[in-house]
Amino acid sequence: MVERHYQQRYIETKDYCGYVTLLHVKEVTKPLWTTYNSKQLCILNNGYVWLQHFPEGHHHSVTTTFNENGDIVQWYIDICLKNGVDNNIPYMDDLFLDIVLLPTGQVIEKDKDELEEALSLGVISRDYYNLAWREFYKILEQINTNTFIYSHLSLVHKEELIKAT
Repeated sequence: MVERHYQQRYIETKDYCGYVTLLHVKEVTKPLWTTYNSKQLCILNNGYVWLQHFPEGHHHSVTTTFNENGDIVQWYIDICLKNGVDNNIPYMDDLFLDIVLLPTGQVIEKDKDELEEALSLGVISRDYYNLAWREFYKILEQINTNTFIYSHLSLVHKEELIKAT
């Protein structure tokens, strides 16, 4: 990233409680692409916005990627042990499993092998391993039942943070 703008806010409503950060990428040296099921997807380029949710008391963090036109490119859900704040900067303590939700409704389950390896090498405990799977399946259930709140909140919170500048 050559030029970017960052802001964060603590939001407490009936639907959401936690930090939300916004990274507006003004200019990059080159776009960043990823591949899902042999399809290429640009996840970082000039004008892109990454909005990240760190919900209190939950075991996930959600990064919503918006393209230069404001369209959602993906929701990237990190399964984590906890979300916290250090030196006024939100962070998440990752538990390896990830879920990608595309605007088409396609779901990509990621890094199951990394979780298995972490358990077998003793990097995480059996309790953390089980916690990761419980949260993973809870998020998948929300996606499958259209109760995944970030599908709506991402747009709302992005606009709130942009207006606050």
